[in-house]
Amino acid sequence: MSGTSRTRPSGSSTALSEAYDTALLDLDGVVYAGGQAIDHAVEALGTARDGGMHLAYVTNNALRTPAAVAAHLTELGVPAEPTDVITSAQAVARLMADQLPAGARVLVIGGEGLRVALRERGLEPVESADDDPVAVVQGYGGPDLAWGRFAEASYAINRGLPWFASNTDLTIPGARGIAPGNGAAVEVVRIATGAEPQVAGKPLPPMHRETVLRTGAERPLVVGDRLDTDIEGAFNGGVDSLLVLTGVTDAAQLVTAVPEHRPTYIDADLRGLLTGQPEVTEDGGGFRCGGWTASAGGGALVLEGDGDALDGLRALCAAAWSHAGDGACDLDADKAVTRLGL
Repeated sequence: MSGTSRTRPSGSSTALSEAYDTALLDLDGVVYAGGQAIDHAVEALGTARDGGMHLAYVTNNALRTPAAVAAHLTELGVPAEPTDVITSAQAVARLMADQLPAGARVLVIGGEGLRVALRERGLEPVESADDDPVAVVQGYGGPDLAWGRFAEASYAINRGLPWFASNTDLTIPGARGIAPGNGAAVEVVRIATGAEPQVAGKPLPPMHRETVLRTGAERPLVVGDRLDTDIEGAFNGGVDSLLVLTGVTDAAQLVTAVPEHRPTYIDADLRGLLTGQPEVTEDGGGFRCGGWTASAGGGALVLEGDGDALDGLRALCAAAWSHAGDGACDLDADKAVTRLGL
């Protein structure tokens, strides 16, 4: 099941933590950045959990094992068990196990999270193209992954071996800013081989399948910071989503988003789980939210009024998405977005 084209953010009369039974939370840029908790995340998640919401952590980062991720979350003040964590390493391991014989040797370009996930599926990780692998898998290996690992992958793929990738996120947020992600590393190998990997992570179906199998969520809410993974993954899975502005997506990118990148709800951070969401209503030729009215005209988006900047952003999204329909908004949004200071 996939989503339908959204022309405005939705409202909710009740707190999102009450409207949905499970939050499928991205980690990098949502719960933490560079290993440190993002402001308000610990308190908001604790309140949501105490109110009965199940918290599951769904990450495209294949570097660490679920046990390591759960331990880190617990250390930050967000109690978690390994079973609460779903990674793209687990998704790609299941994808490979469905295609490879039991006990197959797999060349691993990445971290311990990939190796553990492969062993759980009965596959044997190896380190060299000369170790008789039958496939190659690539996942984020951290900032210190040696360049020679990409060469090792290229040797094997150029011999005709199938290639798998945990995810293709081009960037990853950290404490000092935005850094290259696994997608950037995948591009290096793609250039050297001309091959195309099978990809498991968000926004693609293998990750959604893995998440559903492991959480059993009935009314899930995807919570993320990336339009092209978290929000598109929710769209592809036909479930609602909350975008938080604590990671890589900024207001201008959100306003001009294509249909599959338009979230159900928008908020500054994870405190958005604990509140309802204001309605965006049509107001004459524009869209109103809180004290703001946004409209499309004269080749630009126009924003009038004042109040909460997030309400202004919601109104702007409605004006832009409604104008764009099934495409991307082609109107000048710079002046309107700048006014919000987001």
